[in-house]
Amino acid sequence: MWSKKTNTRPKSGAADTLITVDTKITGDIAFTGVLFIDGHVKGNISSDDGNHCLLTVGAQGHIEGEVRVPQVVIYGYIKGDVHATEHLNLQKESRVEGNVYYNLLEMSMGASVNGQLVKKDTARKLLNHQPENASDNQTKKPAEKTTAKKPIKEESAKSDANDLQSMLDE
Repeated sequence: MWSKKTNTRPKSGAADTLITVDTKITGDIAFTGVLFIDGHVKGNISSDDGNHCLLTVGAQGHIEGEVRVPQVVIYGYIKGDVHATEHLNLQKESRVEGNVYYNLLEMSMGASVNGQLVKKDTARKLLNHQPENASDNQTKKPAEKTTAKKPIKEESAKSDANDLQSMLDE
C-alpha cells in the first residue's frame, strides 16, 4: 500500500541545498540530492549520490573550481572544468571558462564555453589487445590483396585523366 518510489531524476524546482546571492563559500562542497547556487563558491563541487544528483548554477551564481556532478544546469558562470557524467544544460547567457566533459549536452544560443567540449562515452572502450598467437599470424601473412588493388586504381586514374584530356582537346 505504501510503497517506496525510487526517483531516477531529481525534481526540478526542489532544492535540498540553496546557496543564495549574498553567500560566499571558500572550500570544497560534496553534496547529495539537489544543490542550487546563486552565490559565490571558490572550491571544487562534487556529488556523492551516483546519478541522482543535480547542480543548478543560477544567473547570479559564480563558481571558481572543478565541478563533478552527473547532472548540471548552468545559467551563471563557472571558471574551471565541468564533468557532467549524465546531462549538461548550458542556458542562455551562461559562461564556462574551462574544459567541459559531458555525456549529453544541451546548449542554448548565447551560452559560451572557453575551453574544449569533450564527449565522454558511458560504455567502456575495449583495448586493442590481441593474443600473442594472433599477432604472430598476422606478421607472417603476405599482403597480396593490397598490392593487387593498387594497379587497378592507378589504371582507372590514368584512363580518367586521358578522358578528361581528350574532352579538353576537342
